[in-house]
Amino acid sequence: MSRAIIALLISIAFSTAVFAITVESTVVPIEKKSEQTALYREIFDRLATRHYRGQVIDNDLSKRYLEHYIDQLDSTKSYFLQSDIEEFNQWQDRLDDLAKRGDVSPGFIMFNRLRERATARLQSNIALLENPDYKFDYSLDETIVLDGDKRDWLATPEQADDFWRKRLKDSMIRLMLSDKEEDAARELLVKRFTTQITQYQQRDSQDVFQLYVNALASLYDPHTSYFSPRTTENFQINMSLSLTGIGAELNIEDEYTRVVRIIPGGPADLQGLLKASDKIAGVGQGDDEIVDVVGWRLDDVVALIRGEKDSTVRLQIIPSKGAGAGSSKVISIVRDKVKLEEKSAQSKVLELVQDGTAYKVGVIDIPAFYLDFEAYRKRDPDYRSTTKDVLKLLAELEEQQVDGIVLDLRNNGGGSLYEATALTDLFIGYGPVVQIRDANQRVYRNQRATRPPVYDGPLLVMINRLSASASEIFAGAMQDYGRALVVGSQSFGKGTVQDVTGLSAGQLKMTTSKFYRVSGDSTQHRGVLPDIAFPSAYDPEEVGESHQDYALPWDRIRAVPHSNSNQLQPLVSPLLEAHKQRSQNDPDYAHMLSQLQFSKNWSQQDVLSLNIEARRARSKQWDEELFKLENIRREKKGLELFASIEAWKEESEPDTDADSEPDLTSSSDVQERDQDAAELDEEENIAETDPMLQEAGYILSDQIRLEEMAKQRQLQLVQLEQQKAS
Repeated sequence: MSRAIIALLISIAFSTAVFAITVESTVVPIEKKSEQTALYREIFDRLATRHYRGQVIDNDLSKRYLEHYIDQLDSTKSYFLQSDIEEFNQWQDRLDDLAKRGDVSPGFIMFNRLRERATARLQSNIALLENPDYKFDYSLDETIVLDGDKRDWLATPEQADDFWRKRLKDSMIRLMLSDKEEDAARELLVKRFTTQITQYQQRDSQDVFQLYVNALASLYDPHTSYFSPRTTENFQINMSLSLTGIGAELNIEDEYTRVVRIIPGGPADLQGLLKASDKIAGVGQGDDEIVDVVGWRLDDVVALIRGEKDSTVRLQIIPSKGAGAGSSKVISIVRDKVKLEEKSAQSKVLELVQDGTAYKVGVIDIPAFYLDFEAYRKRDPDYRSTTKDVLKLLAELEEQQVDGIVLDLRNNGGGSLYEATALTDLFIGYGPVVQIRDANQRVYRNQRATRPPVYDGPLLVMINRLSASASEIFAGAMQDYGRALVVGSQSFGKGTVQDVTGLSAGQLKMTTSKFYRVSGDSTQHRGVLPDIAFPSAYDPEEVGESHQDYALPWDRIRAVPHSNSNQLQPLVSPLLEAHKQRSQNDPDYAHMLSQLQFSKNWSQQDVLSLNIEARRARSKQWDEELFKLENIRREKKGLELFASIEAWKEESEPDTDADSEPDLTSSSDVQERDQDAAELDEEENIAETDPMLQEAGYILSDQIRLEEMAKQRQLQLVQLEQQKAS
């Protein structure tokens, strides 16, 4: 059954005139399927009886369900009017009762309203952009707030018209600041809106059902979700929506495809330019024209990014950190499978001098907890695993007579629980490693270290906000046993276990258990807190479990008996004091701190100017400030200063392929670009490219010195006692 939408009259005011547009649209409502009633009840029952978090099925859950679904439909508050929200509120206290009966009608009614509103609005945008008489006035001193959380729902059609007038102007400014001519920017936006209309037209009953059910499932926790039969087909290839083509985990946020994390060892990780929280605005194949993907379905974006091994995909990205003036750049990534060799643990040696004493610090970088399950099951003696590789690296570093070892778990998103346990076994000897509690509150302590330690020398563990899951289990165990100090920033906080089960149609991925450290502390939500904190390159308000809606809380259970020498904790205070002194005096570390603080302050702006000259000036200011910080660093190190911003950019930007589009706007993260370029050099300058790793080496050197002093004092006391006895 079709329904005609009445002609929508949009009056758009600008500096000298009022321009009116009338568009008419016909949208066929998406209907629910009869079999979805039984499937909805099946999912509802599974969640109610098997999920780790018990939920009281009442009016409060109904209200949260409604709010969450509306937010999923229109998170930017761009399409629904306040009158729509008031109409939807009729279900505030009813969705729980309807769910028990398997009634999905409200989900379809609300989605169809969104589809009508969005289609009409996008058509009016196209009509406006294609009208040669309409001129954007970029000289007006007006602003816009794009974040839906910081705005109310649009109260009237007139208010919606004004918001979209400003939003179109903002989109034009973003494209023009990315070196698009105004006519080309209009054409691109027309293509974008046309694509979005097509996306709405292509939605079907299965899509709406999955969206509505997942609004309920995500109230239990962010890692619980329903996969429709179509989504299930991709599940083995696309676990948690991680891409096989470039190695990145993606989701949809505010009509953009957003990078959740980079898969360690994958093509994107090895290339180094794509970062967590970056947004993907366009995708191109090889030398072909880039296709704008703003507003696309996630699976369609995935289909574009995937491709044959050794082929090239070009991504137009909007960096998560930067001038905030619509800067974007195009990067090229060669598609490949994640090779075990490339993602395996690697080592190197840092040679440091502390107070006139030379130290050799071994560094083992562990990007993931990997295990070749197939080869392991076949009892292949040459199977690859994190523990086997680290065991080999430990032997090599001991042959080089290193004084201590840093285990670098930064950006390690986890992997095999078995490997996390086995790796712990190399350093602590006998004892439990992790506790696991299921939905019935039964606690399992089967993961144990079962042999004497392979390495018992000085040890330090590095983590950051992207260290998650198995990384947190390992780091937590090292901390609880007093085996190593942990330095870096608070970890991700993913301390839950998911199980995937089949349904009558599709699959349900559901959280069934929770990890706990041997101390009884959960790794969930809070993660692992470092003994010595470094500044974080990632905003915890944007990245991490605590950022997720309805994440399971941190809690604790009974500790399990385990050894702890407590020898390291007394060293934390003097180590921290020495760290603070170096942080102030080391030019590279101080420069990193200044960059991170500047970027943090810069990104806090909620209100965007719609005056193009003001936006250009802001972009220019970004470059000027970073240029100034770089010359301060160089002056402190006695290096030649850059004469101009152009000279600084030319040296700091990596070479690009002739066929790729250069980044013609301001840099999003000069430090990261410097690191990417330096990693191509045969001799890497760790002090400049990775000052945090350099500082971790200094902390371990201080620890070794303090421990040696303590041993000397103990030896002197023993000798003194022996003298007295004689």
